[in-house]
Amino acid sequence: MIRIDAVWLAVEPLDMRAGTETALARVIKVFGEARAHHAYLFANRRANRMKVLVHDGMGVWLCARRLHQGSFTWAVPDAGAGLGVSLSMEQLRALVIGLPWHRIGEGATIRVA
Repeated sequence: MIRIDAVWLAVEPLDMRAGTETALARVIKVFGEARAHHAYLFANRRANRMKVLVHDGMGVWLCARRLHQGSFTWAVPDAGAGLGVSLSMEQLRALVIGLPWHRIGEGATIRVA
C-alpha cells in the first residue's frame, strides 16, 4: 500500500496525454516541489478524467481514472486561492467517487457574513 500523508488538487487542467515526466514537471511548477508521501491530482478540461501522481519516497507513481458518465467536482480557479488546493483524505474519497468533496469538512461550515 502506498502511504499518502497529504493530497493536493491542481486547479488548472492537465493534458491527459501527459506522462510521468510531464506530470512531475507540472507538480513542481504548481506546488514548488514534489514531496514524499504526497499525492497530486490533476483533471482534464471536461473534468471527466483524473491523473494522480504520488511520490512514495523512492520514485513516483502515476495513475489515471476515467468516468464513463458525468464529471468530477473540481476546484474552480480563483485569483486569491492560487493554483492548488489541499484536500483531506475524506475529501479525496468523496472526489474519486464523484461526490461534492468541497462540502465535506470546513466547506460544510455555515458562517454569518
